[in-house]
Amino acid sequence: MTQRDWIEKDFYRKLGVASGASADEIKKAYRKLARELHPDANPGDAKAEARFKAVSEAYGVLSDEKKRREYDETRALFAGGGGFGGGAGFPGGFGAGAAGQGFDLNDLFARAGAGAPGAGGAGGLGDILGGIFGNRAGAGPTTANRAQRGADVESELRIDFVDAVRGAEVQLRLTSPGRCERCGGTGARPGSMPRQCPTCNGVGLVSRSQGAFAFSEPCRDCRGTGRIIDDPCPECGGDGVSARTRALTVRVPAGVTDGQQVRLKGQGEPGRGGAPAGDLYVKVHVTPHRLFGRSERNPDDLTLTVPVTYPELVLGSTLTVPTLDSTVSLKIPAGTTSGRTFRVRGRGVQRRGKAGDLLVTVEVAVPAKLDDAATEALQAYSEATKEFDPRADLLRGAR
Repeated sequence: MTQRDWIEKDFYRKLGVASGASADEIKKAYRKLARELHPDANPGDAKAEARFKAVSEAYGVLSDEKKRREYDETRALFAGGGGFGGGAGFPGGFGAGAAGQGFDLNDLFARAGAGAPGAGGAGGLGDILGGIFGNRAGAGPTTANRAQRGADVESELRIDFVDAVRGAEVQLRLTSPGRCERCGGTGARPGSMPRQCPTCNGVGLVSRSQGAFAFSEPCRDCRGTGRIIDDPCPECGGDGVSARTRALTVRVPAGVTDGQQVRLKGQGEPGRGGAPAGDLYVKVHVTPHRLFGRSERNPDDLTLTVPVTYPELVLGSTLTVPTLDSTVSLKIPAGTTSGRTFRVRGRGVQRRGKAGDLLVTVEVAVPAKLDDAATEALQAYSEATKEFDPRADLLRGAR
């Protein structure tokens, strides 16, 4: 991607967000579009695939704070005819140089073919202005061939409740920019190799004079990469990077909670110039269980609600309750109130040599309908306990 591409491409519009959108808004918009346009969701749809690549390209710039700042600065200064016209804050302006020669910064980009930050070409706005002004004071070459760590990548997966509690290895199919498998990232057709650019001797920059100014600019022949590819790889077109689908094994640790991220180091986008690859962050979504839940106070504790009868609470009982592994016996003392929680030690999340507990809450189950015998027995019980008023304190407190 060239610096001119940054001027011509509106990445905010591609993601459908305002230029002042927050990082979270940009991430949310990207995820929504990526799900809709993903090749797996649109098999054989070339337009959807092209949009998916465009959206990924936009997100790759706007999700990186440094790249986004350089992108915004570049578009603000040079879009629509150049931000430095004659007399734009400079005596005499750039429109008429000291030697009377016209100079237009748009012309600089048209001829430079500068690479976008991190793409192996010229850096951002600072590199370009440094080339114009810095070299007059003897400044050395800019960061045309600097190494840059690959961008981090985000993905999502869904697992069931039991796997989240116990931990699991889950297969994830991920489509993202990665090192071209056909050329191994060299950008050249298999069987050939790039050669050093003879114009810039592999530096990626050449010096040029323009009237009273002398500055360095990206080499036109190698587009600032320092390499010439005579026979580009047909898969990636010489970039060394292509969108590909790969299968990864994600080790989900025991006790992961819904919304938690798992980091896979070095599984993001490949680095440039020998720099390391970025990381992959996988957001885990946990499918709720029919019976069990997780305690808000301590996620290592599992929760379970068990229905009981009124006689079991009044008279006491021993219940058989399920766990994730088997069953346990739970003793209910006589006179237990509905809603009381009992703790079963060691039957929660098992991780790092520690075990959470199972929190069992008992609740009275009220029959929807009684037969005649049960109704008579309940009426007899009511008559026998009419001296007991559970609302006596409540009514006295209201007076």
